[in-house]
Amino acid sequence: MLARGGVGSRREIERWIDEGKLTLNGHPVKLGDRLRDGDRLLLNERVINWEKFALQPTRVLLYHKPTGEVVTRRDPEGRPVIFTQLPKLLTARWISVGRLDINTSGLLLVTNNGELANRLMHPSSQVEREYAVRILGDVPEATLALLKQGVELEDGKAKFDEIRFYGGEGANKWYHVIVSEGRNRLVRRLWESQGVTVSRLIRVRYGPVVLPERLKAKAHYEINDKELELLFEFASLTPEKIETEKSVPAPVPQRMRKREPRK
Repeated sequence: MLARGGVGSRREIERWIDEGKLTLNGHPVKLGDRLRDGDRLLLNERVINWEKFALQPTRVLLYHKPTGEVVTRRDPEGRPVIFTQLPKLLTARWISVGRLDINTSGLLLVTNNGELANRLMHPSSQVEREYAVRILGDVPEATLALLKQGVELEDGKAKFDEIRFYGGEGANKWYHVIVSEGRNRLVRRLWESQGVTVSRLIRVRYGPVVLPERLKAKAHYEINDKELELLFEFASLTPEKIETEKSVPAPVPQRMRKREPRK
C-alpha cells in the first residue's frame, strides 16, 4: 500500500520495517501485516493517511516537457515546474518516472502509482530511453563506434546501445540514440566526452511508450485502459481492476510498442 502511494519503494519500506520506523496501532509493523479500515499507521512517529492511496485507480500521463521547465515540485530559483502543468489529484500525488534536465525536452511519464513508477525507474529494469539529438558538425565513424563500445565518464563507464543517423543539412546533424540507464545528463555527457556539441536533446521514447507526434509542448495525454494494461505487463506488475471514473483523455493517438531484437 505504501509503495502504491509513492511513500517509498518496496525495498525502502521493508528496510523501514526492519529498523522499526513503522508502527501500526502502537505496535512495530511486521512483514506481512495487513491494513484494515481505521488502522493508525505511523512512520517515524508521523501519521500516514494511508487510506487515500486505496481510493484512486492508477493513472499515467504522457507529458511533453519543454526546455526551461524543471522536474521538481518547488524550485528555489523560481523556474517553472512541470507539476503546475498537470491536472489536480484529489488524493495522492503525481510522481515523475525519472527526470529530464532543464535543457532537455520530450517525453516524461507521470503516475499516481508509486510502485509502477519505481519498477519503471529501477536500474535493474534497464528500461530503454530513446533520444533525438541535434549536434554540430560531422562525427567520424570511429567516434560513433567508440560511443557504442563504451567510454569512461566521471561516474563510471557508459555507452549508447544504439546510434542511428537521422539526417540534417548544413552544420546541424540529427541522430537517435538509445541508453538503458538513467544517470544524470548521460546522453549529453557521452557526446561531450568526444568533443561533440549537443544543441538540442529530445526524449522520444521511454520503454514501450512513444511520444505522440501530435502532442505539443506543455500538453499531456492520459493513457487508456488497454495501454495501462500493457504498461503493467511491461513492468511485470499484476494489472489492477481498472475503474471507470477517469477524466476524459485528450484525443491524441498513443503508440506503445515492443522493441525488436537488436541485430
